[in-house]
Amino acid sequence: MTENLDVLIQINDSKMPIMATPGAAGYDLCASKAVTIKSGEFEKVPTGIRISMPMGLEAQVRPRSGLAAKNGVTVLNAPGTIDSDYRGEISVILINHGKEDFVIEPGMRIAQLVFAQVTKVNFKQVDFLDETSRGEGGFGSTGV
Repeated sequence: MTENLDVLIQINDSKMPIMATPGAAGYDLCASKAVTIKSGEFEKVPTGIRISMPMGLEAQVRPRSGLAAKNGVTVLNAPGTIDSDYRGEISVILINHGKEDFVIEPGMRIAQLVFAQVTKVNFKQVDFLDETSRGEGGFGSTGV
């Protein structure tokens, strides 16, 4: 079990993010306003919340599988990253891959927020990298 960290939250015309089940990894984010996403288009959907989290954490905005499976609606830039020093309203960029326009009502669960530790690295410039059996192979080089 991991420790619980305090995340401060301001809520404006929305709901508190909650975990739907005890084993859930993410906290459901709800829309704060009605938005219609036309088929094949995307919209920025406000959640009405702002957070302050400890340095060393990030919050990832991820799709809800039910919206994707039932309606073809998903997070466009998944996962969206919220840095620990961001204090603006959290919005979710949703895209509608479905055949019909999709109507989002206030209070509808639209995405989930997953918290992760940030790993800091030190870049060291070199002239050559070590060799591997994969080498420069990418984008399907290991098969479909």
